[in-house]
Amino acid sequence: MYKFLLVILLVFGFASIACAQNPVLSNKDTKKDTINRHRDSVLSKPFVPKVKHDEQKYHPDSLHSPHKAVIRSMLIPGWGQIYNHHWWKVPLIYTALGLLGDAYVFNEKYYKEFLFLAQSREHGTAPAPGTKFYQDYILYSEVPDQSIYDANDSYRRDRDLSIMGFVAFWGIQMVDAYIDAKFQHSYTMDTDFSLRIDPTILNQQSMFAQGFNGPVVPGLKLSLSF
Repeated sequence: MYKFLLVILLVFGFASIACAQNPVLSNKDTKKDTINRHRDSVLSKPFVPKVKHDEQKYHPDSLHSPHKAVIRSMLIPGWGQIYNHHWWKVPLIYTALGLLGDAYVFNEKYYKEFLFLAQSREHGTAPAPGTKFYQDYILYSEVPDQSIYDANDSYRRDRDLSIMGFVAFWGIQMVDAYIDAKFQHSYTMDTDFSLRIDPTILNQQSMFAQGFNGPVVPGLKLSLSF
């Protein structure tokens, strides 16, 4: 009889212990779930809105050589511009060089003529009939000597300026070819010349200011690529 009562008490004791441990186990499971959710929230990536990068298209020419461009322009005017694909500059270059060359020919012609007349006036000699400047000597026979000397100096100065301008412009087109090639070689230059119109919303609310009550206005976005 006592053994039966002892067994019953032991059974009730184990049962009570088992029931008392169930909340403890549930608390541990709850804490474990809380820790896992916190870890997932820390390790998860924050939301970042996508940014469109297709509005500009860049096509740098990494094979373009500024050295080749300047050497070409030094040898033949406009060759460096052709190498840089700037064909429209070639007519301008040859027009300017042609005008300077024509100015040189014009001033050189009259410089030689008045130089001969000035030397003839200075030495008191007259050219023989039929020679190169005989007709000019007769034409300007009534002109004062100082006017002949002044005209000679003026044409000589203009001739020298024409030579200097020709050489300077030759150098300018070399520098222009070098700069264009340098930009194409070392910097990204946008070759997409286009105008793009997209619908958009003005004063739109961001994800960090959901409580903002400002007006939302539809609009158009203009994207100019040059």
